[in-house]
Amino acid sequence: MQEDTFYPVNGAGLGLRRSMIGEELSDESVDFLEVAPENWIGVGGRFGRWFRSYTERFPFVTHGLSLSIGSHAPLDLELVKSIKKFIRDHEIRCYSEHLSYCSDHGHLYDLLPIPFTAEAVTYVAGRIRTVQDILEQRIAMENVSYYAAPGQEMTELEFLNAVLEEADCDLLLDVNNVYVNSVNHNYDPLHFLQGLPSTRIRYVHVAGHYDEAEDLKVDTHGAPVIDPVWQLLERAYEIHGRMPTLLERDFNIPPLPELLCEVARIRSIQAAYTAGEVHHAFSHG
Repeated sequence: MQEDTFYPVNGAGLGLRRSMIGEELSDESVDFLEVAPENWIGVGGRFGRWFRSYTERFPFVTHGLSLSIGSHAPLDLELVKSIKKFIRDHEIRCYSEHLSYCSDHGHLYDLLPIPFTAEAVTYVAGRIRTVQDILEQRIAMENVSYYAAPGQEMTELEFLNAVLEEADCDLLLDVNNVYVNSVNHNYDPLHFLQGLPSTRIRYVHVAGHYDEAEDLKVDTHGAPVIDPVWQLLERAYEIHGRMPTLLERDFNIPPLPELLCEVARIRSIQAAYTAGEVHHAFSHG
């Protein structure tokens, strides 16, 4: 597959989980890997050696769980400094987080929606800039699934774009979350994709979800990717060009060959598009 140097990584990736230890990933089966840094910072012994063996072989990106960028609690600056060291120790290509919050003077163990308001844009953008200043690099914020929008003053798309612009940060585009939100909140997912800034997209997530009802989808990362999400990924490539894309699976994790079949499907979709359709530079600083 032709390399596209405008992105931090290229091709089709997979979220690396501890349950995969003992299952060998070949260099031909996956192009890059992703982990949550909080799950690996300070890990030694057998797990640490196993993880190091992969960071020495594959390009890595990280997707954080605990930054809680929308919380009113102070930023965990010690965590940010630990992530900075982790990024440097393992030559991580990109750090991403959720545009949500998960703490309020204590961890809430869920990703909660930030109100879509101008005040929230200013608040969140300031916290993102603080993190970027400490890390000395741009970060990518992920569009998240949400099930309520308290105090809404603008659309999800308007809010997301305003944060990206004011914080001058990048975007991790989660196509499954676009699909889930479009069903739950009755909007056009293609209009949402068309409204995103191509130049800020660093890479893409696809994942599975749970059908609670015909008009209620729950983002779980615990099932195979469904056809409408694969089709939406194709449309995302049509709009923004071929982008590095990663398969997320967080529980009900099947044997590795089953996951690699989905990674192969990403590759087959990518093969339909030529690299370099969207020309934008990736910056580490």
